[in-house]
Amino acid sequence: MSDTPMDSSKRTWLIASGCAGAIGGVATAIPFVSTFQPSERAKAAGAAVEVDISAIKPGEKLTVEWRGKPVWIVRRTPEQVAELSKIENELADPNSERKPGEITPAYAKNQARSIKPEIFVAVGICTHLGCSPGDKFVTGPQPSLPDNWPGGFLCPCHGSTFDMAGRVFKNKPAPDNLEVPPHMYLSDNKLLIGEDKSA
Repeated sequence: MSDTPMDSSKRTWLIASGCAGAIGGVATAIPFVSTFQPSERAKAAGAAVEVDISAIKPGEKLTVEWRGKPVWIVRRTPEQVAELSKIENELADPNSERKPGEITPAYAKNQARSIKPEIFVAVGICTHLGCSPGDKFVTGPQPSLPDNWPGGFLCPCHGSTFDMAGRVFKNKPAPDNLEVPPHMYLSDNKLLIGEDKSA
């Protein structure tokens, strides 16, 4: 009978020691595992960013950060993709011929300015003075937009407008289309921003 209280206290001590050891192990592992992720300095220097795009619905946009810049990922609707071919005569650089390779990588040098027509990836910074344009995906007449607006982006600072492929309209302050950053698909729903097969 005298052994029972001692066994109970030993058991309590062993459980407490085991719990403390487990907590210490986790506390040690977390900083170690976090060293595998890019540091803030590496991200600022341009470390690639992996993005899951599975939750983006047609007509929606996701914004992520790469090199301190906002990068838009837009899942265009079939109607938005179809509209791209109808407005080329209204655009300043419909075929992305200015600054070849600098603004638009070769694999995005097409009408949709993308690898997959429904997914558009662009740096969300106006090529005029570095403002960030806003989404104007709804078509038709709206304040600060023409009555035949096809949907796209409006820079509120000086009125530059871009279509759903980031192509700038004629006679606007912005000199170039929105930049398409290097990117590639890791799978159907995973994008890597900042790297591509040609880099």
